Amino acid sequence: MDLPKHGANPSKVYANLGIERPTDVVDFSENVNPAGPPKIIQEVWADLATKITAYPDPDGEPFLSAAAAFHGVEKASIFVGNGAAELLAFVAERYRGEKAIVVHPTFSEYEATLVAKEVDVIRVLSTEENGFKLPINQIKEAMESASVLYLCTPNNPTGILPERDDLDNIIRFGAEKDCDIVLDEAFIDFIGESSSFISELSENPHVTIIRSMTKMYAIPGIRLGYVLAHPTIINEIKALAPHWNVNGVAAHIGALCLDADKYRERAIQHSNGERLKMKVFLEARGCIVTDSEVNFLTFKPGEGQTARKLYLDLLNKGIVLRHTENFQGMDGHWLRIGMKKVAEMNVLKEELARWFVAN
Repeated sequence: MDLPKHGANPSKVYANLGIERPTDVVDFSENVNPAGPPKIIQEVWADLATKITAYPDPDGEPFLSAAAAFHGVEKASIFVGNGAAELLAFVAERYRGEKAIVVHPTFSEYEATLVAKEVDVIRVLSTEENGFKLPINQIKEAMESASVLYLCTPNNPTGILPERDDLDNIIRFGAEKDCDIVLDEAFIDFIGESSSFISELSENPHVTIIRSMTKMYAIPGIRLGYVLAHPTIINEIKALAPHWNVNGVAAHIGALCLDADKYRERAIQHSNGERLKMKVFLEARGCIVTDSEVNFLTFKPGEGQTARKLYLDLLNKGIVLRHTENFQGMDGHWLRIGMKKVAEMNVLKEELARWFVAN
């Protein structure tokens, strides 16, 4: 199937497959907070609109200061970017001509940005047989000759958070072998800051952390993310970026979002509740489901049923799941579901229930 390499693009899915798009479509292929952005953004929108007449702050203020305060780090350890995709491109440039390890299945932009910067990619595979846990021995073996290891924590598309002992083990080994570690924490908001590695960053100058504002705060349209690392690394990344790489409206919205504590708590509770209900539902119908801890899960239909047929049949019903055709190690045999509002989740379960009976 010729499908988009990312979720959240239902129009292209229907167009590429030559399927007439139904009038009503629910897109479970994207995984942003279904609550929408924090209400404060709507309340101050008129004031935010005035920001478009002035050049933005070149350092991404007021978001830079807000992020530093939120994480309890110095501003010199943060660089603000136009979304995590831009930041991944900047980080990849630091390893031009070298070797990088990517642990699959995982977010495709790691390898895409590395290849674009002429980095030699070493692929390591986590497997279904091992519950998609990190293959520690294979990773360490690859680190002997690599300059950097990319890890998605928690992982996309499985939603699995690496065990902290395993992560600490790998990071210590990286320091011994002069192998940097890039941690993508784009979805860690849905677990909580206690699971982030940021608190240990100052003791591990070889670690770079990438954060996204897109998922938790439902603001993919404004593009906002940030990197946390040793000030030396931050300065190297900053030198690669164009002036005013973050727009003024985004910088102000980001600062408002970080102050939305109750909003985050509600999002975590909703995500956990709906994910657990969906996991129970799918396992009761013979599916294998990943041990996700975030706002999505990935599942494999039971014996005699195929993900491809389920995917196509649901498209005809106006339901878009995330395919895994471009996730190495899943190879189209799994599907990912982003958590939505309760009513939408119920519609999905109704359609799935009918499909499982009929197939």
